[in-house]
Amino acid sequence: MRSFETRGPVYPEDNYVVARTDELSDFINRLEKGRYVDLFAPRQTGKTTFFHRALETLPAETYFPIQIDFQASNNLEPAEFYQGLYEDIREEIEAVFQKRGIASSAALTEFLENPQITNHLSMRRFFRQFSNVLERHSNGQKVVLVIDEFDGIPRSVVSDFLYSLRHIYLSGRDRCPHSVGIVGVKSITQLNYDRSISPFNIQDEFKLPNFTLEQVGELLSQYTDEVGQPFDQKVIESIRKQTAGQPVLVNRFAQILTEEMDIPKSEPITMEHFSKAHRQLLRERNTHTEHLVTNIRRDRRFEALLMKIASHDEGVPFNLDNALMSELATYGVIGEGADGSCEIVNPIYQYRIMQTFKPAVNGLEQDYLPADTRAGFQDYLTPDGQIHMEALLDNFRDFIARAGFRVLQVPETPQEYVGQHLLFAYLEQFVRIVGGTMYLEVQTGRGRIDILILHNQRKYIVETKIWGGDMRYAAGKAQLAAYVRLEAAAAGYYVVFDHRQEPEPRVETETLDGSTIRSYVIPVMQERPSS
Repeated sequence: MRSFETRGPVYPEDNYVVARTDELSDFINRLEKGRYVDLFAPRQTGKTTFFHRALETLPAETYFPIQIDFQASNNLEPAEFYQGLYEDIREEIEAVFQKRGIASSAALTEFLENPQITNHLSMRRFFRQFSNVLERHSNGQKVVLVIDEFDGIPRSVVSDFLYSLRHIYLSGRDRCPHSVGIVGVKSITQLNYDRSISPFNIQDEFKLPNFTLEQVGELLSQYTDEVGQPFDQKVIESIRKQTAGQPVLVNRFAQILTEEMDIPKSEPITMEHFSKAHRQLLRERNTHTEHLVTNIRRDRRFEALLMKIASHDEGVPFNLDNALMSELATYGVIGEGADGSCEIVNPIYQYRIMQTFKPAVNGLEQDYLPADTRAGFQDYLTPDGQIHMEALLDNFRDFIARAGFRVLQVPETPQEYVGQHLLFAYLEQFVRIVGGTMYLEVQTGRGRIDILILHNQRKYIVETKIWGGDMRYAAGKAQLAAYVRLEAAAAGYYVVFDHRQEPEPRVETETLDGSTIRSYVIPVMQERPSS
């Protein structure tokens, strides 16, 4: 039986695989036209798997594929790099003949006997001569060269190497390689260390998108067809929403649900199962989330930028000329939304970002509950075991007032976002104690952090923002009401933090288009009062 894979390239004979038919057709069409294509995307987005499958799809009678990898090349001296390049190309050529069950000609064997690539100039000559050999002995097949992990190329050779590829591209229709695919994390401009005009300004940029909802369904249906265990449609939709189709996260969800939760194969996989798997995915340590956390900790300035992207209605214009944005985009943390503003790319990342920047101890935990509390957070459960959400948030409002200027002393937290950090920590502690689940539910955009709490088969939605004026306040309530209807929740809770010098606290409950919305405007102290 096949399995879901999260650790590297996937193979159709061993793993469930999304066909990506349209993307493959687009890419192969570019190769056939002789384009020099680049694909730069974050790690673990399926690039290597995609290019393996693309090369396997090329007609063997027409194309000669060569795939090499620069991952281990970064610290090589130029002579070592080109020697290694020659050895890799030679091995790939021999492997192609072996795979096709064809004996290489004497002329080819003689051609490959002695190293012939010592620098970027001899590399061009090598490909010209190899093309001549193929013309005489293999019906003139066109060479397609794919270079994986291209950003591992040594800095000392990158410019000349790219100029040579450009020279080959401009040499005419009968060039060799006929087409080139460059795959990596950093873009050509990020690798252009001398900041001169790009040596590779002929590239055709190719984007490999995340899985669509249909592709997530396609992946999971392969398991159902083999095993007979169906996924509820809502589960498929929720996996797509929480991951935004990120391939590793989609496969990890599927691994947990099908391999680790011991769900009887005779039962369908339901939203109750999804919630348990989601809780595990949010809390576990795995290579993918470790990379995310490591990357967003590289620069303390990332926190303020990421929180502003998530919290401000006016948005942050997406601008790759900005060093911080460019770096976060390279790591796959943010992207450009439909309106040209920055977005955190999926709710799971946003949750982990909030967890990463939340202080382990904020110093105010002892003030969460009032002095007359009887059973701690259990006070906010009704006699039938449901969450008394109004009372819970009323207490949070009172807690902010009790804490006063001390909210300004929460360690390592930008003052502008301290209210949202504290609400997140407060609700998380409550949910953990009462045995519920909390996660960020919406497809992440800008200007809002929507928290969804599941407890005893009921759903509670809390939306939090920073005050941006009466019009935005009213628009946010309408936005929340529409979301409450969509999610079939009983009510929505709207928490807005007011950082103005003269804030206007509010608490109001109203019905908007059939949905009950309880709204809070909570002042956040801006400075410690003078003695």
